[in-house]
This record gives sequence, structure tokens and C-alpha cells, in this order.
Amino acid sequence: MCACVVLVVGMVAAINLAVPMLAASDLHPSASALIWIVDTYVVFFACLVIPGGAAGDRFGRKGVLLAGLALFALGALLSAIAPNVPFLLAGRAITGIGAAAVLPNTLAVLLHAVPAERKGVTIATWASMTGIGGVVGNVGGGAVLTSGSWRWLFAAAVPLSLVLAALVARIAPVSPRHERPLSPLGAVLLVGASVALLLGIVEGPEAGWTSPIVLAGFAGSVVLFALWMFAELKAEHPLLDPRLFRVPALRSACLGMTAIFFGMFALFYVNASFLQYGKGFGVLPTGLGIIPLTVPVVLGARHVGRLVQRFGVNVVVAIAFLFCGCGLIGLSTSDTSTPYPVYAAWLVVTGIGVTLALPTLSAAISGSLPPAQAGVGAGLQATTREFGSALGVAVIGTVLTGRFVAALPEDIRETHDPHTVAQALAAVPGRSPEVISAFVTGASTALRVIGVSVLILGTLVVLQSRLSRNTK
Repeated sequence: MCACVVLVVGMVAAINLAVPMLAASDLHPSASALIWIVDTYVVFFACLVIPGGAAGDRFGRKGVLLAGLALFALGALLSAIAPNVPFLLAGRAITGIGAAAVLPNTLAVLLHAVPAERKGVTIATWASMTGIGGVVGNVGGGAVLTSGSWRWLFAAAVPLSLVLAALVARIAPVSPRHERPLSPLGAVLLVGASVALLLGIVEGPEAGWTSPIVLAGFAGSVVLFALWMFAELKAEHPLLDPRLFRVPALRSACLGMTAIFFGMFALFYVNASFLQYGKGFGVLPTGLGIIPLTVPVVLGARHVGRLVQRFGVNVVVAIAFLFCGCGLIGLSTSDTSTPYPVYAAWLVVTGIGVTLALPTLSAAISGSLPPAQAGVGAGLQATTREFGSALGVAVIGTVLTGRFVAALPEDIRETHDPHTVAQALAAVPGRSPEVISAFVTGASTALRVIGVSVLILGTLVVLQSRLSRNTK
């Protein structure tokens, strides 16, 4: 079960390493297409993880888990052989649907399989796999991509999925079924609203912020989110009851979880390209280069509970966002001449913030709901994490593209109109220092925007949390 979690979470991180290869590939993706290649998987993963758990309850957790692994393998295979960008996006969507069926049912199978006295340790072990999955995705993805082709990243996922499916079929017990409604309308509306929101954000730099597609994306998102809320309020058994967010502590914790993953995966997206383009690292050193971020998680996660008991939730969350935001702003000062140890030190600062935030916010979400809604709480955590990840990639990719284009020399910009580093290098191969300098400028601006956003969102989280405690 833990290996299944590492596989589906690792894919979220690993794809960022392949962005420079994809940009220079025979698919010739635009800047917005690169963001969609990363985000399509995450959007379907985020929006369908709750119905994935509901499907497991209704049709059998082991069966839905096996179906999810099969879909994951199919989507990875289609992505590996994709002849064009739309085909690749379809493969990524199928992989995301598979991941949404896998993640919640791994925990459900575990909780059915272990005795009551081991459930606490089991849940903690399972939860730690989401962090380990990010590390494995970076390191393992970097190792696979040393082959020189982005296609191997997806191809490698196929046998891994099939081996895990065989092990699940052999080892996992069959658990009882429950007549839990699936609310397919709610799932479709949530996916549609999320895709429409990201469409507006991602297409803005290339299509123009007042273009019909961007305005339609934002307007469609508002309409679809409103329809989703109306449908869920009317449903006898809603997928995710909007009334839950009347609880201020839950609202602030969910915003906090979204904000932390917003910053973390925005960093993952830029880090992979910065270390390869700006520092000249290979894909494996790039995968290893993010490890300083995880050092505080490995060494300090078990101590966070004691800090919360001593200083309180608000203080720990405030410090977490201060470290995370300042770490991202510190990373934004890096350029091609910055020594890697300095860059790694800012990663550690950011990692301290992540270490303090994740267990504290997870406990806050769980503690805001009654025990009977523990499954909803777990699904809500997964949804906020993945949605924050998708939003972070979309926003930082959009800012990076806009600033990169603006920083290019005027003759390159007007003559060739490139929107990615690969397009610019292909158009003017003899002027790579100027292109790389423009990219570093764009990356610095993008990280600074994300860092400031995380600080602002963190302030809102703490204020909301304090307000909820003062009104009790």
C-alpha cells in the first residue's frame, strides 16, 4: 500500500524534471501546454480523490484500487507513446483518474487489514509516504530521465503499476462494501470548475488577459463552482458538503494546506528548470538538488506535536508560513553565480516551514470534524493538497512565462516571439547567455511573487484561526 502511495505521489514531483526535455522535444509544446502537461494529472487527481474513496466503499476497496492501478498504467503508456500534445494530455488525465482511485483506497485497505491497536502507527506511516513520494519522484525521476528521453519517465511507470497490481491482487484482503452514494454530478462540476479556473490563469500570458478564451475560463469557473455548490447543497448525500466550511477552524486549515502546497509545488516547477538551465545541472543532480528541502521533514516532523502543545496552533502556523514565505523569497535572489550551498540553505529554510505546517494543519482539519466524518477529512486533505499543487504550478508558470518574454532582448522577442527557453535557444542558438539570463530573471520574479503570496495567505490563515477561537 505504501509503495502505491509513493508511485502516485512521486509522479506529481517527477514530471517537473522533464519540463526542459519536453520543451525541446518533437512535440513542440507552447509555454501554456507545458503547464497543462504538469497540471492535468494533478487536477483530475485532486478533484476525484473523494469520489475515488466513495467508489471503494461502494464497489469494494481492493477492486477499485486494482482498477486505479490499471488506469494509471494505461495513462502512463498513452503518455509514453504520445505523438502530439493533446494525446499526451489525454494520457495524463487517465493517469490522474487512476491515481485518485489508488490513494484513498490504500489507506482504506490498510485500516481494514491491521488490528485496532496498530491503526495509529499505520496512519502515520501511510501519511509519511506522501512526503517520501516527493523525494522518490525527484530522485527516481532524475535517474530515469538520464536516458535522455522524457518518454522513459512514463514508460517506467507502466511495469511498476502492473507489478503493484499483481501484489495487491495477491496480498490485499477484501473488505466489506457500504452503500455510499457517488454523486457523479458533483465530481463532474468540480473537475470542470477547476479546469476552467486554471484555463484562465494558464492561457493569460499567450492569449492575452482580455482574450475570449481567458475571460470564458474565469467566467465558466465562477458559474461551475456556483452550480457545484448548489448541486451539493441539494444532494441527499453530497460528495463534499459546502456547509462544512462554516466551521472557521476547518476553513482556515484548508486554506493553509492549499497555501503550503501552492508554494511547495510552485517551487518544484521552477527548481527543476532553474537547476538545469541556470546552473547547468543534469537531470539526476537536479533530482537530488531538492533533497535539502526534505531534511527538516525527516528530522523534525515527529517533534512538531510537542511544539503545538507548548506554543499553540496559531504560533506554530505563523512561524511555518514565515519560514516558508521567506525561504521562497530567499530562493528568488539566486542567479547563475549563486553557489549551490547558498541555494540549498534557502531550501532548508523553506523545508522548516513545510515541516511545521503539514502535521499542524492536518491535525487541525481532522480535529474540526467529528469522528464519523474522518473519511471526509482525509479526502478533504488530499483535495486541498493537490488543488494547491495545481494552482501553484499554474500561477508560477504564468508569471515565469510573462517575465521571461519581457526580459528577452527586444530583437529576439520581436523577430521570433519565443515563450519558452527551448524555443528561444532553437531560434538564436548563439545567444544562449542572454536567453538564460532572461529565464533566471523570470524565475526570480516568479519565486518572489509566490513567496509574497504565501506570506499573505499565511497571515489570512492565522487571522481566521484566531477569529474562530475568539468567537467560541
